[in-house]
Amino acid sequence: MEEKEISQAVVSRLPRYFRYLGELKDEGIERVSSQELSDIMRVTASQIRQDLNNFGGFGQQGYGYNVGYLYDEIGKILGLHKEHNLIIVGAGHLGQALVNYMNFERRGFMFRGIFDQDTRLHGMQIRELTVQPMQEIEQFVRANNIDIAVLTIPKASAVEVAEQLVSYGIKGFWNFAHVDLHVPDDIQVENVHLSDSLMKLSYNLASHSGLTKLSTN
Repeated sequence: MEEKEISQAVVSRLPRYFRYLGELKDEGIERVSSQELSDIMRVTASQIRQDLNNFGGFGQQGYGYNVGYLYDEIGKILGLHKEHNLIIVGAGHLGQALVNYMNFERRGFMFRGIFDQDTRLHGMQIRELTVQPMQEIEQFVRANNIDIAVLTIPKASAVEVAEQLVSYGIKGFWNFAHVDLHVPDDIQVENVHLSDSLMKLSYNLASHSGLTKLSTN
């Protein structure tokens, strides 16, 4: 049976479901209706039911959703039932901040190593990780079953580094470099452009203030 392709719009909402269900679970709430989820998430109840039906539904007529069960099932869909081993390439301020953000570990994303080409950073301790030279990255990736690389490096070197990492066995990239990576189709890439998010916020502020009309002159 051919596996159903799930739209990226649905996938992008799954972490929000997981987060809100986790909050309900922590509050001791055992069941929730699609309408109650709608009120919390600002997504229509119909959209919630459609999204979850892509994976089997999970709800019961007249009962709603079992919070703990749905939380666990969405976690499995997101691949959070197993650990992912990560490395960071780029030990600057952003790379250091990511290592120090402990919530990733609670979700099963384990930072195993951090690398940089700047010799001044080699040996620096960031939590339990020591910054290592790029020359050691291949052996480290192969020896530690690393499947995800986080790129916090300038775009000038990101493409070449990504191609090398693919050859070492990396299967996915969390890419903070402002450049498109040239990787095979079976390699997963999630691009994070922080300035794009700020520009979107700027647009929404301007739009709310009535400042986005284009000049007709």
